[in-house]
Amino acid sequence: MIKVAINGYGRIGRVAHRVIILSHQDAVDVVAINAGASTDITGWMYLLKYDTVYGILPDVELSVKKAEEVTLPFTSQTPLIGALVINGREIPVFSEREPEKLPWRDLGVDVVIESTGAFTKQEGLQKHINAGAKAAILSAPFKDEEASNTYVLGVNLDQAGTQKVENIVSNASCTTNCIAPIASVIEKAFGIEKAMMTTIHGYTSDQRLLDGGHKDYRRARAAAENIIPTSTGATKAVGKAIPSLAGIFNGLAVRVPVPTGSLSDFTFLVKRDTTVEEVNKAFEEAAKDPKFEGILDVTRDPIVSSDIVGNYHSAIADLSLTQVVGGNMVKVIAWYDNEFGYSNRLVEETIILGQQATGGTENKAVETTQPA
Repeated sequence: MIKVAINGYGRIGRVAHRVIILSHQDAVDVVAINAGASTDITGWMYLLKYDTVYGILPDVELSVKKAEEVTLPFTSQTPLIGALVINGREIPVFSEREPEKLPWRDLGVDVVIESTGAFTKQEGLQKHINAGAKAAILSAPFKDEEASNTYVLGVNLDQAGTQKVENIVSNASCTTNCIAPIASVIEKAFGIEKAMMTTIHGYTSDQRLLDGGHKDYRRARAAAENIIPTSTGATKAVGKAIPSLAGIFNGLAVRVPVPTGSLSDFTFLVKRDTTVEEVNKAFEEAAKDPKFEGILDVTRDPIVSSDIVGNYHSAIADLSLTQVVGGNMVKVIAWYDNEFGYSNRLVEETIILGQQATGGTENKAVETTQPA
């Protein structure tokens, strides 16, 4: 079992925990959570159990212990707010802003999932290593320009678990995990001269519910009432996963009033003439490739965003919307659940990292099966 700590219990931290509970309890043991002070221990349990998007967490017994009821098997000065009790097993929940003060060494943590949004450089994740964790994975792109240890499953990291990676890595962003497999298929089949991408993306907690202050003036506007253009670092991160696309792939995000369920709209200028049929065939064949199992899917159905909520794939290419103009300008549309799909990849990459951190004795393909 890989011992995992979750640092940051917001949307991605909690959805990743759901994925572990639903699909990976045989491989992952969550031994600690470090959460913020925005609610108490009962509030964190409530938010894990009840989710507006994904519903009630099924077939799980949940309760809590208050801080004074929790006994740790070691002496710790780290602020403790209580424990989540999941199917009878206690998980201590801390509230500590400084990662180096967390008791990862005492807990025997193999991998920390860093999902606070506060630490997005390698030096920030190094603090978890200093605290005793063997490895750390960032649930966002690195903000270090020089950082190259960004991995996208199916693109520059295989699912077999045999590829050696660093002990501090980034799982990139939800959008990068969608667009990198799509770009990889087009690059391999046709070659890419240059490309643009717009992600039509559900709103996130970084936006304002009502008009209010924000350094990004557009994100300052009411998220549920507006179509909001903003920036994305996803295309730059793709250049780290697919070096041949560095500097020739750019894009932006348009936030829309849905809580999750997004799509990426690509325009590729390719190196040879092609047809809609040939492009679609390339995606159909790629979706059958074992390296993209559970990562890339295709559909021809006239779906909308709510139809892919809870879908565990990184990208679902909508073949009914493929277009080709002038032979070498190609439009591709791919859907993705920007929370659930991404969280599945985050957990799978955590398992690979943990297998290596514990000596690689369990190196085997990571299962990407959707919970019933």
